[in-house]
Amino acid sequence: MKGQWSLILAFLFALIVAVFAVINVDSVEVNYLFGTANWPLILVILTSVLMGGMIVASVGLFRYYRLLRRVKQLEKENQLLKDEGINSIQESEEIEKNDQADH
Repeated sequence: MKGQWSLILAFLFALIVAVFAVINVDSVEVNYLFGTANWPLILVILTSVLMGGMIVASVGLFRYYRLLRRVKQLEKENQLLKDEGINSIQESEEIEKNDQADH
């Protein structure tokens, strides 16, 4: 259900941006470090939205891969602890058997 709401909100946001961009079709002057150019405002708006989306996606991917690496590390640690626990249980069972055999 959460995925459906995210999709609906994404479509709603895209619709709002599209309407806003279509309403603003005037030409604007864009200043670069090395000069200026006249661009339609619709292109400036859409480019800004796309660049913002790319930045958010790249930050999200970075966090995702960092968390994925952490999960793998914790799974390895968990497996090592399980193996140590199994070994210690086997050792304690052997000690109990030896104690019972001695008495």
